[in-house]
Amino acid sequence: MTDMALDTVQIYTDGGCDPNPGPGGWGAVLVFGLKTLELSGAEANTTNNRMELTAAIKALQALKRSCRVTVHTDSRYLQKGVSEWMKAWKQHGWRKANGQPVENQDLWQALDEQATRLAINWQWVKGHNGHPLNERADQLATEAQQHGRQSASQAPAVGYAPTTRPASEMPRLDIYTRACALGVPGPAGYAAVLVNTEQQVKVVSGGWRLATSNAVELWAAIAALRSLTQPSQVTIHTTSKYLYDNVSQNLALWERNRWRTRQGEPVKNREIWQEMSLVLGDHDITWKYIPGSEAVTFSTQASRTARHEAEAQAKLHA
Repeated sequence: MTDMALDTVQIYTDGGCDPNPGPGGWGAVLVFGLKTLELSGAEANTTNNRMELTAAIKALQALKRSCRVTVHTDSRYLQKGVSEWMKAWKQHGWRKANGQPVENQDLWQALDEQATRLAINWQWVKGHNGHPLNERADQLATEAQQHGRQSASQAPAVGYAPTTRPASEMPRLDIYTRACALGVPGPAGYAAVLVNTEQQVKVVSGGWRLATSNAVELWAAIAALRSLTQPSQVTIHTTSKYLYDNVSQNLALWERNRWRTRQGEPVKNREIWQEMSLVLGDHDITWKYIPGSEAVTFSTQASRTARHEAEAQAKLHA
């Protein structure tokens, strides 16, 4: 790339983990005139979002002179972050609107450094939709991840230095989630009880005017994870077989299969599952199923709170 004569470059990036967090890979395809450059790398312990960011960073770092760049990504997190959110984050000292630190700040800052020296147009493309260069970036990321998994001791060929905190250094907590829907669908509520190692308790809850029990079961876990201020080692206890079975067995497959089931049917509650995939992000998560009939104190507390939220929605919209 050092002798690149053209001043226009098209970049296609992708990244991912399986499971998330876990071993990950990233890939990038750079096209300048009739020439193509492919880059890829892997990390042993990372997240989907970090791999998406890393792919863009490494592709931009490969450009040694000022040029016009279009980056094509199927990551809304990357595209919206750099196009819509990052300016405000910088103005507020790399904090979000709620005052919490920006996740993956080290990578966002590295990306910002590249963005300031290049004229970049960020384009979102639908993943796994048949675009050959987007598919090639995905293939590169998958191959890098698989190679990294097979050779755990081998350093990434072109990888970005991993900065994810090991699980042993993360804060630990248990989360108990419950949901209630007064109809199919009907007024609904969700709740999560978060308990840290010092037995400090925090409750996150809310309600929807109209939802199914499965939808709010998902949202209980999402809301709980959204409330965390830093990457954490989390055990989520749920009484929902729908949530437990799908998040532990099917979610990664759905992402790879264009949000279709093994039978080729569209995934139900797709938008919520996509949000779940995003918020799993930087956390080390263990899922545990507990029967609803078991008298688990914090789960019972979450159940009462979720029902209260559902009843409040019913009264509000009566």
